[in-house]
Amino acid sequence: MRQSVAGIRVWVGFCAAIAVFYAVGACAKAAGGYLSPLTVVPDEEGKNLYIAQFTGKSIAVFDIASEKVAKTIQLPDEPSGLAISPDGVQLYATGASPMGRVYVIDVRKAKVVDRIRVGHTPRAPVVSPDGKTLYVCNQFNNSVSVISLHSNRQVAEIPVTREPVAAGITPDGGSLFVANQLPAGPSDKDYAAAEVSVIDTAANKVAATIQLPNGSTGLQGVCTSLDGKYVYVTHVLARYQLPTTQLERGWMNTNALTVIDAHGKKLINTVLLDDVDLGAANPWAVACKPCKKDTGGRFIIVTHAGTHEISVIDRAGLHEKLEKVATGERVSEVSLTPEDVCNDLAFLVGLRRRLKLAGNGPRGVAVVGKNVYVAEYFTDSLGVVNICPKMRPMAKSIPLGPEKPLTLVRKGEKFFHDATLCFQHWQSCASCHPGGARTDALNWDLLNDGMGNPKNTKSLLLSHQTPPAMVSGVRENAEAGVRAGIKHIQFAVRPEQDAVAIDEYLKSLQAAPSPHLVKAKTLSNAAKRGKKVFDKAGCVSCHPAPLYTDLKKYDLETGKNMDKDREFDTPTIVEVWRTAPYLHDGRAATIKDMLTVYNPGDKHGTTSSLTEKQIDDLVEFVLSL
Repeated sequence: MRQSVAGIRVWVGFCAAIAVFYAVGACAKAAGGYLSPLTVVPDEEGKNLYIAQFTGKSIAVFDIASEKVAKTIQLPDEPSGLAISPDGVQLYATGASPMGRVYVIDVRKAKVVDRIRVGHTPRAPVVSPDGKTLYVCNQFNNSVSVISLHSNRQVAEIPVTREPVAAGITPDGGSLFVANQLPAGPSDKDYAAAEVSVIDTAANKVAATIQLPNGSTGLQGVCTSLDGKYVYVTHVLARYQLPTTQLERGWMNTNALTVIDAHGKKLINTVLLDDVDLGAANPWAVACKPCKKDTGGRFIIVTHAGTHEISVIDRAGLHEKLEKVATGERVSEVSLTPEDVCNDLAFLVGLRRRLKLAGNGPRGVAVVGKNVYVAEYFTDSLGVVNICPKMRPMAKSIPLGPEKPLTLVRKGEKFFHDATLCFQHWQSCASCHPGGARTDALNWDLLNDGMGNPKNTKSLLLSHQTPPAMVSGVRENAEAGVRAGIKHIQFAVRPEQDAVAIDEYLKSLQAAPSPHLVKAKTLSNAAKRGKKVFDKAGCVSCHPAPLYTDLKKYDLETGKNMDKDREFDTPTIVEVWRTAPYLHDGRAATIKDMLTVYNPGDKHGTTSSLTEKQIDDLVEFVLSL
């Protein structure tokens, strides 16, 4: 029993594939009394599971033996992540709000005993192996909070790249690997990919940055192997440099697991989780199954949020095959060199089992004994499947509360994230619009305005309120855009009521308060000055409140190649702080670049005569919207 308990403790401490849905403003406004389970962690004895119920604003304490919810702990905020102390006494829950909190819960009393102030939309709490430190990803501050568990107070804040959403710590506590959800920088170059930040926990600073393969976006899960040698990261691998003429065989989006050398802090390789003619869309959480015979963990478990299944990967077999490729041995018809592996849809054949779940929308995962437990977001349930190779897996779904009828908004949200509605299951709408129908930060050539002129992915916030749709305004409105996406991007024929439901979901999206606001409510002094500059520079003429767009198209002289003389739709700049890069082709990495470097003839407002301080104030106001 001691060895089993130790394995569970290791999983809790080192596998931070703490699946999280989206924070305030990133998902539809909660309605219908749904629970939306998204994170699950076991206690130290493997008797109970703690389940974060996002829209239910609660944590369910699930008794494994009876398969029932024993009690429920209510929270003021949506719980976006969970971690448990090594001694199993305290549970830490991040509350997804702009004024972020970590709730410290005494598991014996099932009661919140302290609250720790952190950043904007905290996620993925990770406890150090010695139980002295808690690390929390502040998604919209682009930082990681370091919290002393002696004082329950933040002692440091470490900047990372962009939207940290998951983290995993090595068994020695020396390195914290942080998954940044989106690529940073311009998107019109030859390379655009998200990164993993490696934090030296002794120095409390980033020691290395690992760039993932070109097209990597939508990172969701991280875990370290139980021996601390490897780190595994889940993400979408977009083929964004190809025109979207077809979807078959992963032509547009593939779904991947990246393997990192934890000691060397470098990428080993990226393997595809799809099959040749069947996608495994939206990989989410990842965990290593404890095993008595293998200190690293026998299996790697990945949940697939878009296809409602899990992948069970032979960990030792995976590494053996990757090592063979690295030494020049031919392991398949495709993978002749290490560079070929990320394009090999058959690489995991014989090494991976795909097991269907009974519920919908799997997110977080926990492993206790031979069973895998999965938080099933859209069915308010807990999925259970025995992954023992000698037994026929029989997945079941245990309700966590009374069944609620689906509202039209909830149904649309479900469809938006469901890749089984797509041809060959390669992608869902959320593949290109992660973070609650926002942006993947990549350029795509969607062929709706010619070939060879890719456009940056737009956030869908306010899309139905600000026609026309698409950067070049080729769709009359968002309704037309939704239906064109179903037909030309998912290559599917679906009932009209499905598109209507997606419309309603998108209409329900709420803007998140900007991290540039003071206490998530008021403009800073710089932003107040910037508002005056916004009026003075004429920005307000094309971006009037409250939608901050005049709904017109203009030739801003920023077009090139096929789009040289084309007019572009004036976008809303509400929530523009989270939609970088900017302009139709993503050439401007920052708002300041857009206002200065890429503002020929003062087309984006009369900024050429402004002082540096005025420019900075203007940027601060725009980023506060």
